[in-house]
Amino acid sequence: MGIKYTYVGHGTHMLDIDGQKVLIDPFFTSNPSTDVAADSVEADFILVSHGHFDHVEDVVSIAKRTGAKVISNFEIVNWLQGQGIENAHPQHIGGGFNHEFGYVKLTIAHHGSALPDGTYGGNPAGFLITAAGKKLYFACDTALFLEMQLYGEEGIDLFVPPIGDNFTMGPDDALKAVKLVKPKLVVPSHYGTWPPVAQDAEAWVARVKAETDADAVALKPGESLDV
Repeated sequence: MGIKYTYVGHGTHMLDIDGQKVLIDPFFTSNPSTDVAADSVEADFILVSHGHFDHVEDVVSIAKRTGAKVISNFEIVNWLQGQGIENAHPQHIGGGFNHEFGYVKLTIAHHGSALPDGTYGGNPAGFLITAAGKKLYFACDTALFLEMQLYGEEGIDLFVPPIGDNFTMGPDDALKAVKLVKPKLVVPSHYGTWPPVAQDAEAWVARVKAETDADAVALKPGESLDV
């Protein structure tokens, strides 16, 4: 019983919640951070934060093969249904729903969301997940914003912010985000995939430990921890 978190690489994550596999932003085929093949991935649920290719590249193939339920905003769900994905659940920013594995609320994210074919992808989102007695906040692709403090008031066990800069928060803003959220544990993501997002994750983790009350660990792609 419990939650096992695996950092797949870039902005892709896997949760095992009491045996149910929850995949976040599936990007395998063109992802230089992982050697995992998309056709080897198992999932019961797939969460999609926004429409950019490095977060949706393999969602259709994995959802069709596994039958996983896809959870995303209304616009992305409509786009997926047009590609033959019938098992999907639309939500939107600020809205939550009790899924079989836990409660998922879509949070604010300041970013873009156009889909690879140019289709409007609605508003980007993060995910606040309540499951197995824990609360997890995946900020996904976003800038820093003050409302993160409100999510932190819920008591976050695991916070996963981007630190790559250029396309999302960089290390300095991500550290400010940790101070707003005040989580128990932090794992950085969305860095090191390409030169524009190259960062020293170990140095950032050291700053988190020195400047906040949170514990922090920089997982290598494929590494896991128990929440």
